[in-house]
Amino acid sequence: MGLSIPCLADASNIDLALGPVLYVVRHMAVPGWDIKIKKGSAVPEPEADLDGMRVKNMSFDPMAVAVDWLDAYRAGDIEAILELYAEDAVVHCGCAGVQTITGREALRAYWVDRLRKYPASTLDDLNPSQNDRTIISYITSAGVMSALLAFDAAGRIKELDCSPSH
Repeated sequence: MGLSIPCLADASNIDLALGPVLYVVRHMAVPGWDIKIKKGSAVPEPEADLDGMRVKNMSFDPMAVAVDWLDAYRAGDIEAILELYAEDAVVHCGCAGVQTITGREALRAYWVDRLRKYPASTLDDLNPSQNDRTIISYITSAGVMSALLAFDAAGRIKELDCSPSH
């Protein structure tokens, strides 16, 4: 089994050009896959239109941050999770009753409880959304959950809306 990834970038720019794709492939790929980068194929230019959504030239990769978030969640690394959030972050959680979490200490308490009760296992789906947001679906002990992540200019999570997938 294999995977081919199109790319116009030279080897020195490959991670920048294919950031989220390579990150997911490197961290979530099935052992034994043969992963090849095919040079010379088209990739969207900054400010290009991608399925009706504007692709901006940003200083961070929203999809890579979402995967980092899931990696930290899967590892149970509360410090890494909290590092990904902006100081004024807000979490709207509909996973086990509706709750809104604000403030660092409340966010820490939320994650301590979440890691204990609902550990995450694998990535289910990952997609860009409008306004530089990312939707990530993942499997927990309670089933498939979806999270919509919004980011500040520095690439930190400023808002997270999570709930069971429908």
